[in-house]
Amino acid sequence: MQILDGKIASLSVKEQLTQEVQQLVAAGHRAPHLAAVLVGNNGASETYVASKVKNCAEIGFQSTLIRLDAAVSEEELLNTIRGLNADNNIDGILVQLPLPKHISEPKVIETISAEKDVDGFHPVSVGRLVQGLETFIPATPYGIMLMLEHYKIPTKGKHAVVIGRSNIVGRPMSILLSSNHPYGNCTVTICHSHTPDLAAVCRQGDIIVAALGKPEFVTADMVKDGAIVIDVGITRVEDATAKKGFRIKGDVSFDQVAEKASYITPVPGGVGLMTIAGLMKNTLVAYKRTLK
Repeated sequence: MQILDGKIASLSVKEQLTQEVQQLVAAGHRAPHLAAVLVGNNGASETYVASKVKNCAEIGFQSTLIRLDAAVSEEELLNTIRGLNADNNIDGILVQLPLPKHISEPKVIETISAEKDVDGFHPVSVGRLVQGLETFIPATPYGIMLMLEHYKIPTKGKHAVVIGRSNIVGRPMSILLSSNHPYGNCTVTICHSHTPDLAAVCRQGDIIVAALGKPEFVTADMVKDGAIVIDVGITRVEDATAKKGFRIKGDVSFDQVAEKASYITPVPGGVGLMTIAGLMKNTLVAYKRTLK
């Protein structure tokens, strides 16, 4: 069993991006600029956004963090996004999800300019992904593909089982793994809450991508020997014995499954770090388009 270490793989991506940014700035160009909008004070969202801002600084990007109160009106948030769309010094825009219930997430996503949609959620980005055209790939699936590439994991002809069908991970992941790509060309099965005998389907998977948000859902009896296991889950589970009062759990029961897997991602330290790497790569692409 080999650990697919997100720290190592993301560092490789960041070093590449840092060198490229240094060369661009040395040539007289401004640094790429990512704007993040955070609504409310959700603890997990605070952590995610802080990590994104930190990574921007490490790579040499500029970043702007806009904080809005949880009670902000939908229209005020949309106007904030429109202002960022119109700002030529902003290359990428992300609005941290989830949003308060009174705000429509689809409306927010559609308001972000498709040219600055570095999260890859805009309908234009999704449509281009489905058609196999150049586009912004949703950051988590993109990060997983970058990890497979970094570790040179063979995927051609494999049966991939994706657990979860969200627009953020499950659906785009299935498209990428089935695409004609050096780290694609899989036969893909998508499982969800209505899949009969999900465990039996999982046991057929050469590759399992768990993205359903249920801590330790995937157990050893659901995984065949030698499977490649990608754990996308990241859930805070209360634990009075932990220093912070909680522990981070993935969707995979790591200790059990690691004994059967050929490769497995840890949580934390796996896919989450690669998600940020994917976001940073998307931001640089958005920026470079403005140089043409």
